Amino acid sequence: MPRRRLRSRSLRRIHVKLPGGSTVLRYARRKPSHAQCAGCKKNLSGVPRLSSTKMHNLAKTKKRPERPFGGVYCSRCSRAKILEMIRK
Repeated sequence: MPRRRLRSRSLRRIHVKLPGGSTVLRYARRKPSHAQCAGCKKNLSGVPRLSSTKMHNLAKTKKRPERPFGGVYCSRCSRAKILEMIRK
């Protein structure tokens, strides 16, 4: 029976094969879900799947794409948003 704190399904179970031939269970945190576009709810590319603490340590340019609305809207929705702002 694993330790009580490891029984939760919030931790992933990873079977690791050791050099001796035996396999052991390792426990790791699950990755957070993908960042989603605010307009069409599509997964955003260019935004890493990291926890907020690890994201905090990344450089600003590695957190989201370098364009207006980068990290909030996908490229198609951001293009539409910019055109909408120009037409007003």
